[in-house]
Amino acid sequence: MRLRNIPGARETIAESQWIVQDPASCKGKWKERFGNDHPVHLEIGTGKGKFINQLAVENPDINYVGIEKYSSVLIRALDKLDESQIGNLLFIRGDAELICEYFGEGEVKKIYLNFSDPWPKDRHAKRRLPSKEYLRRFAQILTEDGTIEFKTDNRALFDFAVDEVEAGGFKILQITYDLHSDPVMNEGNIMTEYEERFSAKGNPICKYILGRKE
Repeated sequence: MRLRNIPGARETIAESQWIVQDPASCKGKWKERFGNDHPVHLEIGTGKGKFINQLAVENPDINYVGIEKYSSVLIRALDKLDESQIGNLLFIRGDAELICEYFGEGEVKKIYLNFSDPWPKDRHAKRRLPSKEYLRRFAQILTEDGTIEFKTDNRALFDFAVDEVEAGGFKILQITYDLHSDPVMNEGNIMTEYEERFSAKGNPICKYILGRKE
């Protein structure tokens, strides 16, 4: 993916109170960082932030953390922040590979994966966020009753993700291959920027919700 460089993005992020500059120092201490005992929900690959910003506004009793690798994308999420409304949202500019360095065991209640990079070449399969390798990492930071929600319009990636679930230590709680036509799973759905774009083209959106395998 080719991203346009935005002058001053790194400097703005380095100075923002909404960016956790040293996330490893918060490992095991996120409730202290937020100043309350509310559950922590995590979006990996937060993009321009529409999804997580709306969640934070609608759910003040949940703490949200958005992880985004690219400064030029994350700065757009900062632009969407309404500081008068959101006190339960923080961001990390970092890589999902380091997730276990950022969060302690059982520290996260829910993980969102929205329209993740499909990494289409077979040799890059381990880089896909719904791969068994990543699921095993996520299992380390999730609570015992924690869940993972994954949405994509890429059917090949979704089929791959479904095949990885059991080996990753999870089970499917709910699944749909056409989210917007599923009245149960679509209830309360918040669309990401990509979701709006792809659904407008008529692309069906796939989604699953995972829980730990018993």
